[in-house]
Amino acid sequence: MRRTTRTTLTLAVVAAVAVPAAFAPAVAAPVAQPVAQPASSAQASSGSAADEALVRREAAKAARVAVPKIAWKSCGTDPALAKFQCASVEVPTDYDRPRGATTTIALTRLPASGQRIGTLFTNPGGPGGPGVSFVQQAAEIAYTPEVRAKFDILGFDPRGVGQSDPVTCFPTEAEENAAFAGIEPFPINAAQTKDYTRAMLRAAVGCMTTSPDRLTHYSTANVARDMDLLRRAVGDSKLSYVGYSYGTYLGATYAKLFPGNVRALVLDGTLSPSWYTGSDGDRRPLGVRLRQGEGSWDTYQQFLAECKKAGAERCALAALGDPATVAEKLLQRLKTDPAEVPLPDGTTMTVSYQTAVFLIFQSLYSPLAWTDLAATLAELAAPASAARSAAAVSVAGKVLGEWNRRQEEYSGLGAGLQPCIEAHQSGRPLAYPQFAADANRRAQHFGPLRAWVGLACEFMPVRDTDAFLGPWNLAVKSPVLVFGTRHDPATPYQATRPYADLYPDARMVTVEGYGHGTIGISACADQKITDYLVRLKAPADESTCTQDYKPFTPLAKSRAAAADAALKLAAFGS
Repeated sequence: MRRTTRTTLTLAVVAAVAVPAAFAPAVAAPVAQPVAQPASSAQASSGSAADEALVRREAAKAARVAVPKIAWKSCGTDPALAKFQCASVEVPTDYDRPRGATTTIALTRLPASGQRIGTLFTNPGGPGGPGVSFVQQAAEIAYTPEVRAKFDILGFDPRGVGQSDPVTCFPTEAEENAAFAGIEPFPINAAQTKDYTRAMLRAAVGCMTTSPDRLTHYSTANVARDMDLLRRAVGDSKLSYVGYSYGTYLGATYAKLFPGNVRALVLDGTLSPSWYTGSDGDRRPLGVRLRQGEGSWDTYQQFLAECKKAGAERCALAALGDPATVAEKLLQRLKTDPAEVPLPDGTTMTVSYQTAVFLIFQSLYSPLAWTDLAATLAELAAPASAARSAAAVSVAGKVLGEWNRRQEEYSGLGAGLQPCIEAHQSGRPLAYPQFAADANRRAQHFGPLRAWVGLACEFMPVRDTDAFLGPWNLAVKSPVLVFGTRHDPATPYQATRPYADLYPDARMVTVEGYGHGTIGISACADQKITDYLVRLKAPADESTCTQDYKPFTPLAKSRAAAADAALKLAAFGS
């Protein structure tokens, strides 16, 4: 039986989350962006006054809201959840109407194992990453024993996501599946463009019909207000927070609205607020200005180069010839001749060109996945008549089956629509083919994959009037800790320093390596995070860390759990 899932398309469309990565020298330079001019002293004074007024307004809003009581309880009978506690609270849907309608926020926590300092809030990214499942599946690996001893690790599904009154675009999952049946993750010809555009238009109409009220209060600013209310609910005088990818945008938004309430911010894989919102005047589509195409292309070149260095014994793709040549021939062939791959459950999966590009994109999130990615590409690249070992077939089937399963865990199109209601759109939905063609010249394969992200937003004339879109000068007095990975397919390293400079005292740490985020892959980063969260000891600015794992080297059993946590983080849409 052939398996076709809409969730592959869904993730491709809404995972605008993470954003671009560093540019390799061979990649064309991005379109020049408007350069902010230095503010005059009068402008600075005016900005400071406006910031102070904003903070006072937010404080006044918060003071009118009753602090909810959290009734922690068991998370159920699953033995894997025995260490965790679960709860839900009601928060104002609209903070301007604190006694009006409410929104349910789902929570989980891993209680501190020792003498606690407080609660550590987390966000795994997205937009649309479910914080409850992130903490339950990854917290014990993501945070050191010392952090887990001192903090309750708290995850919450942001409003509109997961178990928190989710935004939906179709009455049922079956109807969403049917709406995207046969639609590729992105189009590559006129017929596919027509079908894709129609599908996105139907999705936009569905979202507006099914969840209009939830969409209009869906902004990151409201998520930040929720987080501050939860901070008060757990009894912490100030916030301790770790945010990944889109979670760094949530961190910046919180810092803007509640600068005096910050104890510690760890910001890993930075999302440029101005790129995300378009507040710098860039009116290209969201998926273009985020530069994920260029970031993915850079990391993909690293993948191919490391595979070639590893050789046939450690990288299956190198056994077929030069990895770059073999992979390019495969991708071109898949455009006209998709492959059918048997999965472990007895079904088969059709691997088209677009599916292969999307699989590569997500697999680049962690170098721990590169060996299996190379084996999968090698199997797909081998001539159909060639003998294939059972081991090789099982690797590809396992990788694709697990990847497909993780896509199906995603909560649907509606979970990642924050950019639709708070970021600027291009206003030119019919120009997306040209945007994609331009992106392909800058970053082959991956440019078009990311350029089409956000087309549904172009058809959704809805905004959250309580969103915050800038300016992004931040007034947090405490040092904040900012991480950037040198070759990141999702959040470009080039954005790390500008992001850090938004804060008065940011300590930037460069992780020399590959992938998206530091979870499970750098003991050096783990220690810096531990020292900072537990002792408020921030490293020197412009510090560096290395990764513990080199691509295409055998993975020790002791690192297997960390590898799984890193891959799960990618699956959450960060």
